[in-house]
Amino acid sequence: MHKKSDRYITAKITSILIASMVTFTIVAQSPSPRPKLVVGIVVEGLREDYIDLLRGYFGPNGFNRLINGGVMMDNVDFGTQLDATAASALIYTGAEPAVNGIPSGSVYDTATKRRISVLHDNASIGNYTDETLSPKAIRVSTLSDEVRIDGGGIGSVYAVAPVSTQSIVMAGHAGNSAFWIDDTNGKWATTTYYKDVPPPMSARNYSRPLSSRLDTLTWRPSLAPDKYPDLPAYKKYYPFRHMFQRNDVDRFANYKTSAPVNTEVTDIASDYIKGLQLGTRDAADMLNLAYTLAPFSKAKDSDSRLETLDSYLKLDADLSRLFDVIDKNVGLDKTFIFLSGTPSAPNTKRDDDKWGIPNGEFNPRHAVSLLNVYLMAKHGQGEWVTGYDRGQLFLNKDLIKEKDIDLKSIREEAAEFLVRMSGVSGAWTIEDIVAARAGANSSALKRNTTVDLSGDILIEVNPGWEIVEVNPSTGKEYRTTVRSGLMAAPVFLMYKSLAPQRLSQPIDARAIAPSVARILRIRSPNAAQLPPLRFTLKAEN
Repeated sequence: MHKKSDRYITAKITSILIASMVTFTIVAQSPSPRPKLVVGIVVEGLREDYIDLLRGYFGPNGFNRLINGGVMMDNVDFGTQLDATAASALIYTGAEPAVNGIPSGSVYDTATKRRISVLHDNASIGNYTDETLSPKAIRVSTLSDEVRIDGGGIGSVYAVAPVSTQSIVMAGHAGNSAFWIDDTNGKWATTTYYKDVPPPMSARNYSRPLSSRLDTLTWRPSLAPDKYPDLPAYKKYYPFRHMFQRNDVDRFANYKTSAPVNTEVTDIASDYIKGLQLGTRDAADMLNLAYTLAPFSKAKDSDSRLETLDSYLKLDADLSRLFDVIDKNVGLDKTFIFLSGTPSAPNTKRDDDKWGIPNGEFNPRHAVSLLNVYLMAKHGQGEWVTGYDRGQLFLNKDLIKEKDIDLKSIREEAAEFLVRMSGVSGAWTIEDIVAARAGANSSALKRNTTVDLSGDILIEVNPGWEIVEVNPSTGKEYRTTVRSGLMAAPVFLMYKSLAPQRLSQPIDARAIAPSVARILRIRSPNAAQLPPLRFTLKAEN
């Protein structure tokens, strides 16, 4: 009898221990609470080498906070050259332009023979602007859409960016609002596709419009020029001074590419967080912001390093201020932040001839004219080439059909003629691109080409050469210097569950969206095909 009692007691104690161990395991493995606020930041032109160069100049709470407190991915690969709009769409959808429908901020319209916004939509009226835009051209869902859908509409999604297309891409289809700066009047503008006009934005447009503030704004270096690292001697004696005067018709467009615009975006973000009480609802809110570190378009020479270095320092201060506002009003421990760089646009200025660097000028108008004469000699009179846009030539498909000529054959004829032109190093048909046999990075070029928005032939101009184009709307000439190179940028992720770590291996930019979705525990955007990245998590206390 005594032995039976002992066995009973032993079994009871064993079952209690097992139960307590199971309970402990469940508690230890329970995930961190989901964030109350998601902040998505895209920075055009952000470079890992500049971040490392300036770490000692940054304060503790901007870039250094991201580096020391989160995940830093040095080398996120976008493939071929993408502008800020297309790179943002790739980040937010997890899909390449061939799938998401956004190859660039503007596309060539063969009917009007000029560029139009890739998001042009006559059904959506502009608010504070004449632009008619909507996100309907984005063919898939975005991170912003998935955040809003996950919350059942209780949470809100906002986007603020200097450029219209980037703001709309970041807001997605389901966002509450997307605002940008209008090039003509300087107002913070939006589209009637979105239903919300946040009070902080209305107040800014009426009581503190940019048009009344830019007259007294001057961008000067934050430090004495000799205090900036890695500057050549001649740069240390000539500090810059940039103003945005009322008599300059391009002052709003120039301001949108300058460091001061980042401060404006941060001011608005602070007003949104405080005024709209973001991060206080039963579902996560999302705030999307765009900054710029691209080479300043109005720098006096091709070496704009002083402006660029100063832009990093100013943005570091803006990020520090933004993170402080988040911490005080929401809590950084309740906020997930992802900050993605996008590849910088090519420099618009050619090196001075005194350096002897081989160069030349490629004039697309001459190329179109010569190709048209060549095709007329072979196939008869007519306008065989309808236009050129950023390396793409568009053939007259109506005329080709009327003449009963095989479209693929005439594309090949045109490519063979163009590749013999001075300054042209390669020419490929759209068939070459789709078959991934065009250029040195053919697979990436295929991914980053939206076929129904692309030209018939793509040409590659020699590095160092200037492409001289004329804006058909304004008649203004502009020049772009060709430079080759890897299109990569750093990305940061910061949340309380992520252990600080630095990843330097190449990472496909399409993996960022599913990785963010996994951390947020929401669905990935519907076109994201790559698996999420796995990060080291902090040990539970």
